[in-house]
Amino acid sequence: MERKINKFLLKWKTDLIRKPLLIIGTRQVGKTYTALDFGKQNYQYVAYFNTDHNTILKDLFKKERSITRLAEALSIISEVPIVKNDTLLIFDNVTDEEIIKGIKLFGYDKNDYHVIAITSSRDSLLKFRGEEFQYKIMTEMDYEEFLWAIGEKEVAEKIRYAYDNHRSCSVHTKALDYFYDYLITGGLPEVVEAFATKKHYGYLDSIKERVFDINKSELLNSKNLIDIERGIEVMESIPKQLEKENKKFQYGVLGYGRRAKEYENSINYLVTNQLVYRSYKIRVAKSPLSSCRELDSFKLYLPDDGLLSMRYNLTKDRLRIDDNIKQALYENHIAHTLVESGYSLYYYQSEGKAEVNFVIQNRMGKIIPIELATKQGSKVKSLSVFMKKYIVTDTYRITENNFSIKKNVRYLPIYAIFCLNEQLY
Repeated sequence: MERKINKFLLKWKTDLIRKPLLIIGTRQVGKTYTALDFGKQNYQYVAYFNTDHNTILKDLFKKERSITRLAEALSIISEVPIVKNDTLLIFDNVTDEEIIKGIKLFGYDKNDYHVIAITSSRDSLLKFRGEEFQYKIMTEMDYEEFLWAIGEKEVAEKIRYAYDNHRSCSVHTKALDYFYDYLITGGLPEVVEAFATKKHYGYLDSIKERVFDINKSELLNSKNLIDIERGIEVMESIPKQLEKENKKFQYGVLGYGRRAKEYENSINYLVTNQLVYRSYKIRVAKSPLSSCRELDSFKLYLPDDGLLSMRYNLTKDRLRIDDNIKQALYENHIAHTLVESGYSLYYYQSEGKAEVNFVIQNRMGKIIPIELATKQGSKVKSLSVFMKKYIVTDTYRITENNFSIKKNVRYLPIYAIFCLNEQLY
């Protein structure tokens, strides 16, 4: 399946100052498959090494500091020729410090070896720190990639054309219908492939359930055993949290008498490892937004819409009519799309209870409010309050309607968030 990261990988391959590339991402987002497919398409040879509990590789990196001899030894282990510029070396599941030190050798000087390291453990990132690596975060497939995968590239192109040219989308109804499919399916490549080959929804849910269990198992790496149980409680509670009218994370949903201090470590671990995403409440909007956040008031989101829809036992027909669940899924979709673009999330709530769902700050320091306003639950007054109080040049309202511009506010259909995603860089 075509992935957007492929363009980045092609650029990396030809970069004059190319360093070993570290691809970071949660499990099951397609990191290994993408790297192997890229190698197959662009190199004569691919040498793959699974570093998980690989004592042979660990011992080699521990004792060998010469790149030439290291390449020779790796060729023997993999039974693949290690040829400069013609072989892609892939080191998967990298967490061991000795192996990381060995991979770093390829980044000290220009040596024409092409190396990709893959990890799902963000806790290991401190071991990778240094100028020897380039970094790329990989996430699940976005809606545009989903359309590519199901053979609807023309729909994706027409959405982009409408966004870029401030026009109505000529395939609006079809795009919205496919977006409902995406919300239920999600962006995990294995699930998308199953959907594209017309597998039964029960089969899709079995894959999503397995992935959700894998994500929960990541908590086993937590240092405190009690934090494992609490982390699972937090993940399991997110669907209920988002189903509430007030989507602020409430410890009472976890059970009677639960307190913030008990769950602080678990939530921080989940956020650090991208198992959940967090949006902080702000009452004022000034640069930098991070200085305005209220640490004890936040919302949590799941990193994949399909995992959330599975917890709701959602069908496409129910999604069409259940406005409460739809609002939860729409907000979750916007949240993970923005986070995966590299943005920190905030939501604005004034003393008068006016709430703007998302406020972000781009790299130029521009503050951008983004409001979700479904047909049944519009918050027009909230965004107006924000615009009167703060000077903003870019303002977005997300709806189920077609593209339009009204009173200096750009209206975007919910399915077009992937366009906004790239434009905000």
